[in-house]
Amino acid sequence: MSTLEAATGYRASHTLPLWAEVRRQASRRRTQLALGFMVLLPLIILVAFEFGGGESDPDEDGDGGGAFSSIADLATSSGLNFTLFCLAVSAGFLLVVVVALFFGDTVASEASWGSLRYLLAIPVPRARLLGVKLIVAAGYSLLAMLTLAGTGLLIGTLRYGWGPLGSTIAAEIPPAEGVLRLLGILAYLSVTLLVVAGLAFLLSVMTDAALGAVGGAVMLWILSSILNQIEALGDLRAVLPTYYTEAWRGLLSTPVQSEELAKGAISAVIYAAVLWSLAFYRFTRKDVTS
Repeated sequence: MSTLEAATGYRASHTLPLWAEVRRQASRRRTQLALGFMVLLPLIILVAFEFGGGESDPDEDGDGGGAFSSIADLATSSGLNFTLFCLAVSAGFLLVVVVALFFGDTVASEASWGSLRYLLAIPVPRARLLGVKLIVAAGYSLLAMLTLAGTGLLIGTLRYGWGPLGSTIAAEIPPAEGVLRLLGILAYLSVTLLVVAGLAFLLSVMTDAALGAVGGAVMLWILSSILNQIEALGDLRAVLPTYYTEAWRGLLSTPVQSEELAKGAISAVIYAAVLWSLAFYRFTRKDVTS
């Protein structure tokens, strides 16, 4: 085939197929370990409750545990409450690390292996390469969260039975509605973690060190969380990406407190859109040498 014929038959949309990237990422050890730990964590929590008696000591905890302590007290009352507890203990750090791992490693690892320039030489358009990797990273992040919730619901129901979702701020929520509330919590956590995804993805296109991209995103999220605890900042805290991270608790009230949920979702989408735009802008103009 001549060069002209090859150029004529070239289709940018046929380069780096989505399913090829899905299979490629599935074979990565970090993907397997991350998804495996999402299955293992509910089992660890279940064993901890079994050895610990499943209930906290009110004389020992007092009121210091707040809403989180109340969720822990309800965890062994039904499979839905056990799932809620698994999500609650994971949302603040573990899920942040998992999302940062999938998004921060995706481009930087290619650069560190020296395969990024070969992908672009196929040639795969830069915007398509980033788009495919962004979609696949988002898919695996969502799969990790669903795996955590699904495993928690399965083993929690087998051990503690099928019952209502015990709210800490309202009456018990019937099981069918409780499942919908848990799905809503998952959806909200997924949206808020888009900020982490944006940070990690931007750092991933700026460095050849995958660990730096992942660690940088996690550290920036922790920094935002620390600043959010400083009440002296007043209303300035509202611009922090972590300000609305606890708004998912509004889904446990009756009726649902949706105002904070809406503000948190809008804030996260705006942050993610800006960060991803910067990532595309940087990468499409970057001199790739690795």
